[in-house]
Amino acid sequence: MTKTRRLFGTDGIRGTANQDPMTVEIAQKLGQAAGLRFINGTHRHSVLLGKDTRLSGYMIECALVSGFLSAGMDVTLVGPMPTPAIAMLTRSLRADLGVMISASHNPYGDNGIKLFGPDGFKLSDEVEAEIEETMRSDLSGRLAAPDQIGRASRLNDAAGRYIESAKASFPRGLRLDGLRIVIDCANGAAYRVAPTALWELGAEVIRIGCDPDGININEGCGSTRPDALCNAVTRHRADIGIALDGDADRVLISDEKGRLIDGDQILALIARSWMKQGRLAGRHIVATVMSNMGLERFLSKQGLELIRTAVGDRYVVEKMRELGANLGGEQSGHMLLSDFATTGDGLVAALQVLAVLVEEKRPASEVCRMFTPYPQLLRNVRFAGRSPLHDPAIDKARRAAEGLLGDRGRLVLRESGTEPLIRVMVEAEDEQLVRQVVDDMCNAITAVQMMA
Repeated sequence: MTKTRRLFGTDGIRGTANQDPMTVEIAQKLGQAAGLRFINGTHRHSVLLGKDTRLSGYMIECALVSGFLSAGMDVTLVGPMPTPAIAMLTRSLRADLGVMISASHNPYGDNGIKLFGPDGFKLSDEVEAEIEETMRSDLSGRLAAPDQIGRASRLNDAAGRYIESAKASFPRGLRLDGLRIVIDCANGAAYRVAPTALWELGAEVIRIGCDPDGININEGCGSTRPDALCNAVTRHRADIGIALDGDADRVLISDEKGRLIDGDQILALIARSWMKQGRLAGRHIVATVMSNMGLERFLSKQGLELIRTAVGDRYVVEKMRELGANLGGEQSGHMLLSDFATTGDGLVAALQVLAVLVEEKRPASEVCRMFTPYPQLLRNVRFAGRSPLHDPAIDKARRAAEGLLGDRGRLVLRESGTEPLIRVMVEAEDEQLVRQVVDDMCNAITAVQMMA
């Protein structure tokens, strides 16, 4: 019988804090079930536990610690730390499991739990389903005996370890001396480590979004609200700006003119740079169905093939591992550089962009504009209850839209893995056609909702 997942979405478990599924009870049960799943052998087992800066992180952290300890796992706490740092430290410290408490780019009222295996990679759907099945079972006879209950401790040098790891990804012999860089950490997990790494590499660092108070994470800042970054770059006459999200696994860039550079452009830039250096593994770059057709055309001219996956950095990583590729990413700013990290790392990706800037000695507005994107429009439609995507009326509207686009464009309809939203994305060479198709699809979804 196939095991099913109810709690886990495309990026762990996520929801409103103190409401199902982000409750203390579920977090504690998850700690117990995940702990039991990864205890194998007689050695002392350990889990590395980090979080972003959300107020509810304290609550979820305590519940998870309780669950892991009761399963017989020792817990190492690192406090606020980027998601890629948790993945790196899990593998570096030979922990049996890594956990990140974060809802990434969502507002502070949400929270989430991401799990990493001992190899530093996110767990597969199958393992997550096994954990859920264990959570639904009676664990009373499987928890640790009194003398086997785990211990909790704190790793005080976690930030320094991650900073050194990130700096090691920057080409040896290069420095950021003379560069004025705005860094926006979204009042999130990287508020200390990202500015420090840039400063230690020689940059003049201007910090915004680096004053978390528990409820201002992603609020008017970070990669989901990049206007703050772009405005700060022009105001401070900076050479470049870097915007991370709440858990720092995404990055967007602003050039010196305050113009935004998205993940597709970053992916193209790194691909070209690595190919010139002979660092690119194979001829495949992995992205998702959301990446622009302009990126696909650009890579094709370089002799590279764009391979598309479902939305979600875990699916990009899975395809990269299957193909032996070392570069992939998402338009939203997840950059997967497997030579340096097992998950998206916004800081490490930004350092690759900065390396090209230093090497070519040209402004970001010239270096980072790799291709002209096709007109693309993404619109979200919120829904309640059952997803309207399964309604026959939506299938009919989809077929009509694809008939209008023909081979001149693409339509992507998908349900968000983190929010009750239907995402409608259309791209084509004709911008008017793009708007027409998006309007038609959104109207169809709204009509189905009104009839439900």
